[in-house]
Amino acid sequence: MSVDQATVRRIAHLARIAVTEEEVPHLQGELNAMLAFVEELSAVNVDGVEPMTSVIPMKMKMRTDVVTDQAGADIIVANAPVSEDHFFVVPKVVE
Repeated sequence: MSVDQATVRRIAHLARIAVTEEEVPHLQGELNAMLAFVEELSAVNVDGVEPMTSVIPMKMKMRTDVVTDQAGADIIVANAPVSEDHFFVVPKVVE
């Protein structure tokens, strides 16, 4: 897969990053190098390799699942600008 200059501009627009025309060719090369590395990684055989959380073996720290704060709905929504029936009221963003 290869990224062209139009794709670089689109990615920059979607990421809300200001990119000058002089930077586009450099960023194109950087993105193509990243994609080439990902393609190279996809060739590695990982059958039988378990996911790991660290490069050294360690056990995940677990905590008990207990309720530590029982504030209640009235206290939780007290600072909300608008609330209704113990719920936060937010503007509708999906039609």
